[in-house]
Amino acid sequence: MIYLIAFLILLALIYGPQWWVQRVLAKYNHQDEQNFPGTGGELARHLLDKYGLFDVKVEITEGGDHYDPINRAVRLTKDKHDSKTLTAITVSAHECGHALQHAAQEPLFQWRTRLAMASLWANRLGSFLLFAAPILVLVTKVPSSGVLTALGAFLVMGFSLVVQLVTLPVELDASFKKALPILEHGYLDEKQKRPARKILKAAAWTYVAGAMAGLLNFWRWLAVLRR
Repeated sequence: MIYLIAFLILLALIYGPQWWVQRVLAKYNHQDEQNFPGTGGELARHLLDKYGLFDVKVEITEGGDHYDPINRAVRLTKDKHDSKTLTAITVSAHECGHALQHAAQEPLFQWRTRLAMASLWANRLGSFLLFAAPILVLVTKVPSSGVLTALGAFLVMGFSLVVQLVTLPVELDASFKKALPILEHGYLDEKQKRPARKILKAAAWTYVAGAMAGLLNFWRWLAVLRR
């Protein structure tokens, strides 16, 4: 019974924030704010130009809002790029916060970018090892698949977990040390400041949930490998 309760609490901690953030983003993404002179895309262009980042592009994407440090582009989904909702403006400022981190060559952002790129190769290699281990045992007759499986699991789960843990402070910095101070000085009315903080806080919780899910997966793999 205790294990069931603990499991349910863990599920709530992982999936609860994901449900909450979607609810918060949707709540403030219905109606255009009358005091905003431009859309989320126009605000992004304005902020980037304001801070001298003329070479950073603003693009529409279907792959979720993000900043691409390789191609130097702030990408927003169409609903946020083309609207003046509080969600659109807040998310746009957040993504511009990442562009400011990149321009300042902030160490944690640089480290996260390198780890994310390395994680792609680690996932590919790890997946190959997990797939190849039992085949190698059958071919070579050497029961060493456990070592390869452990290495594969570490590359797949361990690298992803490290990236998620490093991502959290980067996201918090982009939200509360970059986007929020910018928005609160000349872009938001007093009544909009609290909802904007709520949007940024909700978004941050998705990364907390992602880190917890990654930690759970990593722990499960360790438990399997110990058997």
